[in-house]
This record gives sequence, C-alpha cells and structure tokens, in this order.
Amino acid sequence: MLRRLHPDQPEAFAFTPANQAWAEAQITKYPEGRQASAIIPLLWRAQEQEGWLTRPAIEHISEMLGLAYIRGLEVATFYFMFQLQPVGSVAHIQICGTTSCMICGAEDLIGICKEKIAPNAHQLSADGKFSWEEVECLGACSNAPMAQIGKDYYEDLTAERFTAMLDELARGEVPTPGPQNGRYASEPLTGLTSLTDYDSGKTQFNASVQLATDIGDTVKRIDGTEVPLLTPWQGKAANKAKKPTAAKRDDMMPPSGPDGAQGGRAKGEAAANRTRGAASDGVAEVAGKDAKTAAKPVRGTVAPKAKTDVKAQSGTAAPTAGKKPRTMSAPRKSGADDLKLIKGIGPKLETMVNSMGFFHFDQIAKWGQDELAWVDQNLEGFKGRASRDNWVDQADKLARGEETEFSAKASKDGRYD
Repeated sequence: MLRRLHPDQPEAFAFTPANQAWAEAQITKYPEGRQASAIIPLLWRAQEQEGWLTRPAIEHISEMLGLAYIRGLEVATFYFMFQLQPVGSVAHIQICGTTSCMICGAEDLIGICKEKIAPNAHQLSADGKFSWEEVECLGACSNAPMAQIGKDYYEDLTAERFTAMLDELARGEVPTPGPQNGRYASEPLTGLTSLTDYDSGKTQFNASVQLATDIGDTVKRIDGTEVPLLTPWQGKAANKAKKPTAAKRDDMMPPSGPDGAQGGRAKGEAAANRTRGAASDGVAEVAGKDAKTAAKPVRGTVAPKAKTDVKAQSGTAAPTAGKKPRTMSAPRKSGADDLKLIKGIGPKLETMVNSMGFFHFDQIAKWGQDELAWVDQNLEGFKGRASRDNWVDQADKLARGEETEFSAKASKDGRYD
C-alpha cells in the first residue's frame, strides 16, 4: 500500500513541555553518535500527543536528532503504526484481516465499521469521533477475530460485542481490553488440559490487560483532547537516580514484561511505552548539521549532560510533601471495603493502599488537600493518581452508600465480584 502524507497539514508542531522533556530524556539513552535510534519512540510520542503524525512533527523530530528530513519520512511512512492522516478523536479501529481472523469473522467486523463509522478506510465518521482500517496480521491468531484500538488488543470478538464496544466508546466509556468472550488469555475455549494449577497465581486480568487497567493507559484521547500524560514510573526513575550504587543498567532498561514489534501487539508497543522511564540524570542537547541538508547525523555532536536537579527533569515533587493521613493497622471487624470500586484503583493499587493503612471509603473521604498530597507522593509507581482520578469525592459517595458512574458499571459487569 502506498503511504503518503495527508494533503492538509498544520503550520507547525511543538511538543508540550512535559513531552519535550520526555523526548530529550529518551535521546540520552543512546550512545554518542547513535541518537537517531530514538526516532521511533519520539515519533510515537508525537502521534500520541496529536492523534496522528504530521509533516511538521516528522521534521521537528528529525531536527532534534540531526537527521535529514527524508530520513525521518522514511521511518514514518514505512511503519503502519504511524497514522499519516487525521484519525477519529475518540478511537482509530484497526481490524486484522489476515487468514485466522478472516475465517473467524473479520469481514463482519469490517462491515460494521463501514456501516457505523464510514464506508472507506481512513475516512472519518460524520461526527469526527471514529476512523478505521484493515491491517495485516497482528499476531493474536488464537484469539481471532480481533481489533487493535490505540495500544491495546480487543480479542475473541463477535459482531454483537464489537457493535456494543463502538457504542460504549461513543458514550465516552473505555471497554476493558483483552478477550471479550470471558477467556483469560489464549487458553483453549474448553479450559486447561494441563498446568491446571495455573489458576492459583492469576491476577484479575492477564498481564497485559492488568497493566493497562492499573495504569489507566488504554484507549487514549477518549474525550478527543490531548493525551493525558500519565507517567507514574517517572518518580521511580528519579528515585533510582539518587542512588549512586544502583546498577546503571537497571536504571536504563524497562522492567520485564510483554514486548513486541509494531505488528506484535499493542501488547508490545503498549508495554514498551508504559514502562519507559525518564532518563536518570540531565537532558542532552542535540546539535548537528542543518536537517534539511544533512544526509546523516554527525558523530560527536551531543553536548555533555547538564548537572541539573533530577527532580526538575522528571517533574516529581519531594516525597515529603503534604501531611500523612490517619491510618489503621487493620480493617474493621466488618471487613475492608472494596476499594477497586473507586476509579483508578486496580488490584495492585488496592494492595498498596491497604499496606499504607487505608481500608475503608470513609478514611479516604476524610483526606484534606495536604493529606491528599501526601498520598499522591507516596503511591510508589502511581504518583498523582489519587488527585487525577478524584478518589476523595468518589470515596465520599461510596461511604454514604451511593454509587458512582464507575462503581455502578463495575458492579454491573461483575469485574470485581
């Protein structure tokens, strides 16, 4: 398929300040003279910010890396993970149309896209919220048919379930990714025939879906605005930078987890994007020849790392901020409340919050601003989550016996029973 830049382009592109700092930090991960290797994560970040990859964005990133524009264009037009035209403000649907998915019903899913979104691939829906395309094998053959939305896979789809998912997205809801027929991962539909003790160590969802739901990093741009910068891992990277005895390799490498190439899942690119941290110290400044004329980056053009404060680069605040709320050593005799009914608290966070001494809705509902700030700074790996998802207001309603929109949906779906 011939991939061309869209004829209508914005005048200019600039990363947001936070994204600019993130991008500069990525460049420092590569050896001197090899900064061009950062082009794929930087292009991906630009796409997340804007929704699609524009010509000004490609040229801006090429300049950052000392590349001729044509080198940046070569990468952007080669990989199908990059969208070269405007996409739906809510979701861009990628339907796998290769053999396994095709014989299991992909044509029905494509038909639904044509009916509910637009008759042609890459065409925006009438309201501008959706777009779609058929793509080649995404590597989820045992869960066919499937679709990739944003970073995540929605597998074991039926025409009915796919239609319902589009309706949910249109209402501003985010369907839980992964298998949509009750399967945990890729086990036989009839159940396990070996390794039957595997169930004992399972989390609520399979590893990829669990990570997506815990971090809240599933379908981006759900309300059509700029992608929220949920980067809870930055605090951890900054903390490591303060320890001179820590192994540098541990600081630079992402945690182990699912990985893959462009076609090997959002299960690959998603996990890679979620686990990338900010660089462990200063930000490198990239110089080089005029990007319009330079054929390749010039070795030795990276300035020495500035001796800047780590906290200023990562955007994290001092861990002592705020006032510690009153805690409990154990839940009341009636038992702990199901804190997963609060949007933003998954199984992993519930365990962490319990270990901090919070077991009940009314405890969280009583947090003041100082106490909320303390919690935000001490949620290791999830800094700022309590404020972003408004835990206090949610907990206040739940403590009074009321339901929130999230808790009602969670109870209805049976996700936390």
